[in-house]
Amino acid sequence: MKNIIVALDFETEQKTFEFLDLFNETPLYVKVGMELFYQSGPSILEEITKRGHKIFLDLKLHDIPNTVERSMRIISKHKIAMTTVHAAGGIEMMKAAKKGLGNDTLLLAVTQLTSTSQEDMNNQQNIQGTLNDSVVNYANCAMQAGCDGVICSPLEVETLKENFNDNLQYVTPGIRLDTNTKDDQKRITTPKQAKQNGSNFIVVGRPITQANDPKQAYEDIVNSWEA
Repeated sequence: MKNIIVALDFETEQKTFEFLDLFNETPLYVKVGMELFYQSGPSILEEITKRGHKIFLDLKLHDIPNTVERSMRIISKHKIAMTTVHAAGGIEMMKAAKKGLGNDTLLLAVTQLTSTSQEDMNNQQNIQGTLNDSVVNYANCAMQAGCDGVICSPLEVETLKENFNDNLQYVTPGIRLDTNTKDDQKRITTPKQAKQNGSNFIVVGRPITQANDPKQAYEDIVNSWEA
């Protein structure tokens, strides 16, 4: 199974399974995000697992520690590979998340979204300094809390590895081929660049799911990653 996580950002189960039908012979790593999960509920996880795919459940929990811990206990009942919290929730919240989740599922902390620019962070979040500084700080908090990895832009992985080596898994969205549009992503690289920077996994959505030929688009991403 490749380290390419396909984001199933579909609005209905029907569209999701029509897409997955194209990959009956190819086990995928897939991301189930808020849109699909809120529309379909936990049953979608069971069906995807039955088809032989691994799941990254990306709900980005961010609440008081008790609520997050109890929510993670529920999530842990499903056979998923990874799930997420927002690092901005703090060390105690992330510790509670790991306690509720257990060790069978990777806990990833979201640092700065790949749709966030330097200006957005400085002016809207009122976090001064650079994006790299913020991401490193959040990653440090995540490691202290016992998280298994972080979600960040592939542009920040080199800096993170200088600080944390391979002690964290680096899962990076914001992936586009040179021929793709940026959409709402601001901090992006190609799959090849992401791997060279040290990403362990990349998350790719629209360049695959909205392509005229999704199977070929997936192969193009794989070929860039493995180049």
